[in-house]
Formats: sequence, structure tokens, C-alpha cells
Amino acid sequence: MNEFFTSGDARLAYQDSGLGLPVFFLHPTPLDGEFWRPMLGHLAGVRAIVPDFRSHGASALGTGLPVGLFAPVPDAPALTMEQLADDVFGLMDHLELPQAVFVGCSVGGYAMLEMFRQAPQRMRGLAFICSKPQPDAPANHEKRIATIAQARAGAGSTVFDGMAQTLIGATTRRARPEVVRELRARMTLTADALVAVQTGLAVRPDSLPTVGTIRVPVLSIAGGEDPGVTPAEMEAFRAAQGTTESHVLPEAGHFAAYEWPEKTAALVGAWLRQFAG
Repeated sequence: MNEFFTSGDARLAYQDSGLGLPVFFLHPTPLDGEFWRPMLGHLAGVRAIVPDFRSHGASALGTGLPVGLFAPVPDAPALTMEQLADDVFGLMDHLELPQAVFVGCSVGGYAMLEMFRQAPQRMRGLAFICSKPQPDAPANHEKRIATIAQARAGAGSTVFDGMAQTLIGATTRRARPEVVRELRARMTLTADALVAVQTGLAVRPDSLPTVGTIRVPVLSIAGGEDPGVTPAEMEAFRAAQGTTESHVLPEAGHFAAYEWPEKTAALVGAWLRQFAG
């Protein structure tokens, strides 16, 4: 069941379940916290705190997002990584948690990197799933400009249909089409939210220098069939100063934790054991 808290100008939803080590699970876009449900079913011994980012799931977008950050679309509001980080810190304060471990997929990982820049002392460990520290490439900017135009033209459904057919791994699409249907059904962002998310992704900072400052344990899990975040890009996490562990799920796409929940949970669960006690 969702609970709610207020961060700035938005009422945001989260779920808090289980007993044990506090672990925040930060979902990818355009999905919401339900993304983690299959994986969490295979993960024991943690207090799973699962927020819905602004504009996702049951969380509001808010009205005070900055405009003018993305030069090709200067009137587009941006849901920035700074805003997402502020919201998660607000939830930590709401729950009176000075520290926690974090697991993030895609934009969830981008938000974690921003959080580490702002308050590394609050982060005991960082697990990145299908996420990378590199900034948006120019070719991605062109795609985001097109997606923003589609959203504003009322073609968001077409955008989501395309995401379901490209971001989900080819093996999953072929062998388990029900997963494609389930994930597509969770892609429910409004046009305004889709614009803000795409703009925020376009202007996210280069986090490669940040990786070199990380001194806590790092886990990276890449999808071998992920077209957006390649295993080679995720190798950059090896530059962290703390202990690093990396894996590739060969038949997973961008939504690896949902496509292969049991395998992902086994890797995450084994890594989390170092924080017990």
C-alpha cells in the first residue's frame, strides 16, 4: 500500500516493507516503483523502501520545475537529477534514516550519482542496474528532441510502444511476451511528465568524475541485450575507490531486474550480505 510524503511542491508516494537493512530501490522511467515487485519477491532480509519518482506511479509532478536548461527545446521544463536526489533525501528525512544502501535502475542510478555528489555520508553502498555514469550523447539528444515533440503532439502512446519493443531484451520479447505486456501497461506518464523526464535526462551531468570519488561498495549489473546502457559503458564503475563487483546478464535488456528477477535478486542479495550486522 502506498504511503505519502511532501517534497517541495509535490506529494510523492512510496512503499516501505520488510524488516532488516534499509535499502532504497529507485526505479527506471517510464515505469514506477512496481518495477521492483518481482525482484523483491526473491529478496529477503531487507527493509525495502520503494519511492515513485515525481510524475511516476502515484506521485505528482509538481509545478516548479526549471525551464531553459535544454537549449534545443528552451521552453521544456526539466525533471533534473538534482530534483530527484532532493526528493529521495526528503524521504530519508521523513523516515528518519541518516544512512541507507541504494539500488537503482537507469534513471534511478543517475539519481544515486547525484545523491553521492551531494551527501556521500548518507550512502552505505550503491548498486547500479542498467545505469551508467556517462552523460547523454549528442545522438541521444536528437532522440529526446523527437520524443518531446511526439509527447507534445499527443503521441506518447507511440513513444511507449517503441520503448517496450526496444528497451526490453530480445530474448524476453521472444520467449516471454507477457513481460512486454506487463511493462508496457506500467508506462503511463502524462505528456507533461514525459517532456520533463526527457529534458532532465538530456541535461544530466557527466558523472564519470564522481565515480572516482566513491569509496563505498559498488555493484554493477548490465544487460547483455540492453541497447541504451551497454556492458562496456558500465565498466566505468570499476574506477570507484571502494570495492567493486560487476556482472552481465547476457539475455537481459534495459529492464533486467523485471525481465530476470530471480537472477538479479541473487546477485543483489549476495552483495547486500556485506552490510549485515
